[in-house]
Amino acid sequence: MNIIVLISADAEWRAVKEILTPNEIHSSPLGEWFETTFNSSTSLRINLQPVTFYHGGWGKISSAATAQYVIDRWSPDLLVNLGTCGGFEGRVARGTVILVEKTIVYDILEQMTDPDQAILHYVIEIDLSWLGKCVQSSVISNQFSLVRGPLVSADRDIVASDIPMLVKKYDAIAADWESGAIAWVAKQNGVRCLILRGVTDLVSAGGGEAYGDYDLFLRRTQEIMRQLILLITDHECAWIVPSSSLQPKRQRRPSRARRSSASAGPQLPDG
Repeated sequence: MNIIVLISADAEWRAVKEILTPNEIHSSPLGEWFETTFNSSTSLRINLQPVTFYHGGWGKISSAATAQYVIDRWSPDLLVNLGTCGGFEGRVARGTVILVEKTIVYDILEQMTDPDQAILHYVIEIDLSWLGKCVQSSVISNQFSLVRGPLVSADRDIVASDIPMLVKKYDAIAADWESGAIAWVAKQNGVRCLILRGVTDLVSAGGGEAYGDYDLFLRRTQEIMRQLILLITDHECAWIVPSSSLQPKRQRRPSRARRSSASAGPQLPDG
């Protein structure tokens, strides 16, 4: 199984490099990358197969571009995104890992047609039926607190006054900047996608605990990224199973001519 792990934010990428200490880091037009193999003699392993880590960059623009880049370059069977997110106080606990089932891009402001249809165009339901049995039941270990749920994305930090709306409309528990774009690109290419985001900080009506305290975010990012790497390489839970029965069947993208003539979903404004 060919696996690419996208790491979005700069702080997340620095943490991953410190944790995995790759022997060689390569450059590409859109970001750094390295390949590693997890040793069977340690707790860090993905069934002894090489895995490519790629720095996808922060925000929807970089995330969409790099997701498409790694798909075109490596043709992965599985696209993984590991990263951080901000949680809504009272809805999720700090340190919780969210196994993302659904992504919603909520910072679309449509004033000419139906705004809900514009949002719906980028909503992705992520198929997780292929995951190992203990992951399906959300029973991981005493080390990890994991919940399955939606993640809302926008090119912005969480605005406290938006939280009631996000909870009411999308049943949201946390938000990030990149997941919505990554999931959408993976879906368009027919590539299996796994998104795991750890809650580094909480936001409430009084504001965010990491707002104005970047050092706090950096410290918690280091903790979360270490936790996520340990989690996906836990062979007992079979997060990533290189079995022929679980190999995804990638759908061939239609040609440019066919794509241009095909329906693209809800009618959206030209601008």
